[in-house]
Amino acid sequence: MRRGASLLLLLAALAAWELGARLLHLSSLVLPPPSTVLRSLWNGLASGYFWPHLRATGAELLLGLAAGCGIGFAVGLLLAEVPALRRLVMPYVVVSQVVPKLALMPLFIVWFGFGLTSTVVITALICFFPLMENTMTALAQVPPDRLELFRLLGASRWQTLWRLKLPSGLPAVLAGLRIAVVLALVGAVVGEFIGASRGLGALIIAAQGSMDTPLMFAVLVLVSLLGLVAYQAALLLERRLLRPYNP
Repeated sequence: MRRGASLLLLLAALAAWELGARLLHLSSLVLPPPSTVLRSLWNGLASGYFWPHLRATGAELLLGLAAGCGIGFAVGLLLAEVPALRRLVMPYVVVSQVVPKLALMPLFIVWFGFGLTSTVVITALICFFPLMENTMTALAQVPPDRLELFRLLGASRWQTLWRLKLPSGLPAVLAGLRIAVVLALVGAVVGEFIGASRGLGALIIAAQGSMDTPLMFAVLVLVSLLGLVAYQAALLLERRLLRPYNP
């Protein structure tokens, strides 16, 4: 029912956009109607023009997510288990996140060159913090009575982590993963604005340079669809991992 209502809302918005663009005689350079955007999208997909760029952005998204989330989870785990280390390094972690990532991209290009590596690095840096912060917070908020029970039962530190802290904190960790998925796509596209000749972000810049607004909208549709697919994959993973803990 909700999906049907969402679809109807989308169709109504597209119809209003189409009607408004035609009645106001708006130039396609300013605001193309959805039919023109759809035609540009179809032409790009049918001719194969979009596919190399879509694959490039998808690869950067997956590699950046794997690196950023893997490191973020490991660092969050370590900082949650070693409070002294958390107090020592957290200011530097926060500083690394408050610096605008777009400002770092020229440095990454100098260090890693144009192309895949620099874009993956900025993607990993963007999605690192949500998973690290959620992991650290989730593991530190286990109820004290449960920790005391495990201590009385003689559980080791590893057993407490594996059998109590991780299962209790898993929903929050997976929520951080969902946030990281969304931010990772932003990082990949923004990284391609400056440091790539292939990818959906680079294609947006090329469309802007040629003043092809329908192509720009078509690429934005592809970015949105890629983001939705990635987010749905994160939701499916979350449901699968949380199933043993849901009665």
